Formats: sequence, C-alpha cells, structure tokens
Amino acid sequence: MLNERNLAVPPECAECPIRHRAVCARCESDELEQLDEIKYYRKFEAGQTVIWSGDQMDFVGSVVSGIATLTQTMEDGRTQMVGLLLPSDFVGRPGRNSAAYNVVATTDLVMCCFRKTPFETMMSHTPHIAQRLLEMTLDELDAAREWMLVLGRKTAREKIASLLSIIARRDATLHLRGVEGPLVFDLPLTREAMADYLGLTLETVSRQISALKRDGVIQLEGKRHVTIPDMGRLLEEAGDDADGGVFV
Repeated sequence: MLNERNLAVPPECAECPIRHRAVCARCESDELEQLDEIKYYRKFEAGQTVIWSGDQMDFVGSVVSGIATLTQTMEDGRTQMVGLLLPSDFVGRPGRNSAAYNVVATTDLVMCCFRKTPFETMMSHTPHIAQRLLEMTLDELDAAREWMLVLGRKTAREKIASLLSIIARRDATLHLRGVEGPLVFDLPLTREAMADYLGLTLETVSRQISALKRDGVIQLEGKRHVTIPDMGRLLEEAGDDADGGVFV
C-alpha cells in the first residue's frame, strides 16, 4: 500500500529505471516535486549530437536509457573519445556555462533534463542533491583513473575484457542484480565504437572478442547479445583484482 509520502512522488520518478543511482537518488518526495517543476525529457537518435564542445549549455541531466560518448576534437580535426555515458550518468556541470566535450548519442538516447539555473539554485538549498552529485563526481574521477590504466598498460585482450566487465557490472547494478552466476546483457557499443574508445583497430577488437568467445570466457549471440558465465574469469582476463575494481 502506498503511503502519503509515496503518493507525492511524480509518476515518472516512481517508475524511473535509474532512480536508485541518479542524482536524485536520495531526494525526498517534496524535493522530487521541486525537480519535477524544472525537468523535461529529451530524446536523441543514434548518431545525433546532444551538445557540441564550447556551446552554451542551458541544461543538465541524467541518461535514462541508451548510451552516449564524450569526445574532444583537436585543432587539426583529430577526435578522441574520452568517456562513455551510461544510464544514470550525469551530463553537464553546474557552475559552468559551456560544454567541455562533445556529447554524441551512440544509441537512441533518452535524457531526463533539468533547466540549469533553477537546478543550480536548488542545489544550494538541497543537501541530498549536492551530496549525491559530489559522490557521482568522485566515482567518475576514480573511473577515469582506472581507465588510464586500461588504456596505458593493458594488452588488447585485457582492454576488451575490462570494457565488457564494466558494462556487465553496470547493467547488473542498474537492474539490482548481483554478479554471481551468469550475467546477460546487450552490448550497447558497436565494435567500431569499442575500437575508438580503446585505441585499437576494428580488426583487433573483432579478433579479441572472437578469442574470448572461443575460450569460453564469453558467449555471444549475434554481435551484441553477451553472456558472461563466470565474472571471476572475465576479471582475471582483464587483469583486475578479485573485487573487480571500479565499475561506477
């Protein structure tokens, strides 16, 4: 039975699949109502740019479904993918007027957006939001440091295994599942996108995925539907400790 507090929660928030991990995770019902007054949803098709680096950014928000990439372009036109945005990840930075990176939808994307100025005002009066955003920022910093190790020191096979383990654990967390037993998920990235993100060639990515499949580390149906029979073995292939490292 719903109590009075739950009755005040906006319907979209009550059914939100990222509610337990998003910036609003610790908000009370009255705080959710305030957020509801400044929020709106935006949809982007795969390949569509959400925001260009340097553009004025009048919103912040969370990825509800889909995946996006963060890229940075150098003066000579070279582009480097510097991050992934998975469901529950936060887009934008309060206090900064312009976007630091290009944000591009890799798959069809749904975002829960908040008008930036009212959100910044609400942050100053709502410790639950400010604290959660700080936690997410520190988690992102830890993940960035972990990714430096992946890109700088790991072999091609370890890089592929690391990326698969990150996506698998995030998917399990979002769906409130443990990592014991087989993990099943749909890979949200094409092999071309994986190659760009990992600094590998497309041929190398395909070869290493095939090798992991042949060795029984993963099972693959088509190109995207992945089953991991034993997460411990995948983490060994990734060169990670038993605790799996960072998987924010």
